[in-house]
Amino acid sequence: MQYEANSPEDYIDQVPQERQSTLKKLRKVINDNLPKGFEEGMIYKMIGFYVPHSVYPDGYHCDPKIPLPFMSFASQKNSINLYHSGIYAKKELYDWFVNEYPKHSKRKLDMGKSCIRFKYLDDIPFELIAELTRKLSTKEWIDIYESAIKK
Repeated sequence: MQYEANSPEDYIDQVPQERQSTLKKLRKVINDNLPKGFEEGMIYKMIGFYVPHSVYPDGYHCDPKIPLPFMSFASQKNSINLYHSGIYAKKELYDWFVNEYPKHSKRKLDMGKSCIRFKYLDDIPFELIAELTRKLSTKEWIDIYESAIKK
């Protein structure tokens, strides 16, 4: 599902009522653990966390007008999806997350390359997401990104 929102608050206000408190909590967990240098806003019609142009003027190579994406989340038809670029770009981070997930959730991990799907709102591992959010500094994320696009 896509929402035409101008701010994270506007986005959350548009999702079904039964998901709003979960999205508010997810947003707070990420903001409370987001390393210095990242910013929150709307990116790709989702609530996103990115490296702003003031820190990384080149922006995203696919569209330099867009700041460098890092994390985002969205309310989809059957799930809440968390997107984390670092999981896709850094194998050690991916391996760590896959290994840690069963310690925080009783359900099987439903994950794509950078997308983690949560079909059950009562089983979102907020503590694990907090730890994941802290795992990469802005500088480390930029270094990983630049080494990947320069290949």
